[in-house]
This record gives sequence, C-alpha cells and structure tokens, in this order.
Amino acid sequence: MAKRSALLIVPTLAALVAATAALAAAAPAAPAAHAAAAQTATAPQAAPAASSGPPAVTPDPYSDGSVQAGAAKATMCFACHGPDGNSVSPVFPRLAGQNAVYIAEQLRLFRGGIRQNPMMTAMAAGLSDEDIDNLAVFFAAQTPSGLEADPTLWKAGQALYLSGDRKHDVPACVACHGPTGQGNPAAGYPALRAQQSAYVVTQLQSYASGTRYSGPNATTATPNSIMMFTIAKRLSPAQMQAVASYVQGLR
Repeated sequence: MAKRSALLIVPTLAALVAATAALAAAAPAAPAAHAAAAQTATAPQAAPAASSGPPAVTPDPYSDGSVQAGAAKATMCFACHGPDGNSVSPVFPRLAGQNAVYIAEQLRLFRGGIRQNPMMTAMAAGLSDEDIDNLAVFFAAQTPSGLEADPTLWKAGQALYLSGDRKHDVPACVACHGPTGQGNPAAGYPALRAQQSAYVVTQLQSYASGTRYSGPNATTATPNSIMMFTIAKRLSPAQMQAVASYVQGLR
C-alpha cells in the first residue's frame, strides 16, 4: 500500500537558516525606489486625466476580488481545472487553495503573452483585471483534495524539500513553500500541496530550460523568477521527479 507523504519531519533550525541564506543569495536585489517619487516636490504636476469608466483594479485580488463573481466566471475553467479547482488530469494544474496573488499574477502573464500556452493565452486574452481578481479569489477559496505520492520516490523528495541539496547549492523548498506546501502569499510563493506531480515536473523543466516565460526579460518576469530559474537548473531529473511526488502527497 502506498504511503502518504503528509507525514512531515520538521527541519532543524540549522537547515532552515542555511536554506534562507541560500535563497537570499539567489534572489534578485530589491528594486530601487522610483526616481519620480523623490522629485515630486519640484516636478510639474500633470493635469488629471478625464474619468472614463470605473477606476483601474489594483493588483490585490484579496481586496478587489469577489468569490461569488469568480464562481460565475470560473465555469469556463471547470473543464480543465475541475469545478472545485481539483483537476483530474495531470496535464492541468490544481488551483484549489492556490494563493490568489499567484493566480492573478500568472493570469496576467498569460494575458500579456509573457507566459505562453496556446490554450491559456486564448482564455486569458479576454479577461479584465476585475475578472482575474474574481477568478483568483474563487479558486483560492476552494479546498485542495489530497493525492498520493509514489511510495518509491517520496522519501527522497521529502529530504530535498526539507533539507535541500547542499552539494549542488539547492536550498530547501520548505523555506519558501512552507512545511505543508501552502506557500507564502505575501512573498508571492505559490502553494504546492496536492499539486499534480507530472505538472510540477513539467514546470521545473521549463524553469531549467529557461522557457517558463518568454521575452527579453523572461528571467525577471516575476519577482521570484531568477530564483526558480537558478534552482531548477541545479536539479537532476531524478530530483525533479522525487520532489514533485512528495508535494503531490502533501496535505
């Protein structure tokens, strides 16, 4: 009988410190403040633009999104992602319980052609900012259902997830994605728990090959892009399979 990988081993303080230090070294520097902000006192003030319709939606789905409105809009997503966000096919990611900030970010990247996928690009093209925020909070409010990990892989995946691979400068996944794979919405780190392992492997491969995002600034498409492009390149195919199996079994 396959064992569930929900049984977690709390990493040692030393492991977490090491992981955090490694992530800090790999992460891009914080962006500089806009120069215009420092020149506000002397720069001439432009005339306010005439109002044309409702104000722009800010990029905070938790403030601007509506679960009820998202439920009505999400029917177009159900065929692939499931009516509750728990996709059955390993080709499609599970969105249930994913943090809304991450979902909204990725939908905007699809809409802008920075993250390319023929199906998702077409689906996102007609979405307004309001639609995106509504969909994001709807799927974030759904409950992810558990999956089973491969009994031959999850222990190796657990070791990598909790402790990393110091020999190859791979930090522990737990430092960003949390001990139960719930991610970190404030930092923009996605939830991984109960995600389809085949999908996770595909995304790690895309990061490793540099094709996750496109365009001249692909490696900085998101605040955490450089970190994931760097880490994925250091993972072996076997490590990708193992850690993907482990997160699939997280509850």
